Amino acid sequence: MTYIAKPRLHHPTLAVNKVGYTRRDYEGKISTLCAGCGHDSISAAIIQACWELDVEPHRVAKLSGIGCSSKTPDYFLGNSHGFNSVHGRMPSVLTGANLANRDLIYLGISGDGDSASIGIGQFAHGMRRAVNMVYIVENNGVYGLTKGQFSATADQGSQSKRGIVNNDSAVDLVALALQLGATFVARSFSGDKSQLVPLIKAAIVHPGAAFIDVISPCVAFNNHTGSTKSYEYVRDHNEPVNRIDFDYWPKREEITVDYAEGEVVSVTQHDGSVLRLHKLAADYDAHDRIGAMNFLQQRHALGEVVTGLLYVDPQPEDLHAHLKTAETPFNTLGAKDLCPGSAALEKINASLR
Repeated sequence: MTYIAKPRLHHPTLAVNKVGYTRRDYEGKISTLCAGCGHDSISAAIIQACWELDVEPHRVAKLSGIGCSSKTPDYFLGNSHGFNSVHGRMPSVLTGANLANRDLIYLGISGDGDSASIGIGQFAHGMRRAVNMVYIVENNGVYGLTKGQFSATADQGSQSKRGIVNNDSAVDLVALALQLGATFVARSFSGDKSQLVPLIKAAIVHPGAAFIDVISPCVAFNNHTGSTKSYEYVRDHNEPVNRIDFDYWPKREEITVDYAEGEVVSVTQHDGSVLRLHKLAADYDAHDRIGAMNFLQQRHALGEVVTGLLYVDPQPEDLHAHLKTAETPFNTLGAKDLCPGSAALEKINASLR
């Protein structure tokens, strides 16, 4: 396949962020996806989020599996680290990279076929182990590379482009992420940039497993009447539970507020970062994991697509905290640190007797 690189020339008046980069510096190669594909909108949202957060591109590692979605890391952050793994295996490859170098920002890009079918076991363990990453599923409900068969996330009763009805129950990755212990869970729509960009920004600074399911219509095979993953269906059935306006402050004391519908609550993270949550639904609490799971099921029964920040743990811990690993990344440790000698080995062996 031929890839076309974008010209490196920038207009001299383009705005730069605090680390000296223009938005163009966060782009990648020219997309080869179908015109109008929702995946390209997600790439644009990632670019915007990283630019606004002043992320240095070389501090990002982007990993993917197989599928239309897994091609997209080539279309953003061209100057970052990247690895395209095999089908469904992205989470384990990302986990290994994260253990080796905890100083990078990890973006795991996947699709509904990649994560809900062959990779569902990998997805489950990545969530329950609290790997510090942003896990984005570009969810279109079909296998776009193999001509539009239903994927595991296709809703029961939805119709294919050829009129075939899906009789299987859908896998809800958001519900799974909540049940498995993800500390940041959200759903959005590729056509809603005003919601998606802040969610990605919030997920990037969240110190734990952050999962975002993004409904991303496939314009070739799943954007017709009868599909529940089409642009028209999601726009007509979208139920946003909140709107977040995100910013970042240095560490400070946690703020506790009693807030009503239309007001703003600040959710202080473990590392001092702050999410500002503008509450639209008077009875929705983004801190309640069980409540979020019940709310999803209730709205699903009504045919509604719930979007927004569904759950966030204000005091999350990641895999490194669970394993009590060294603060220094493993890939920078020397032989003396990694091989402390026979005395240390004997002490370990004695503790196991």
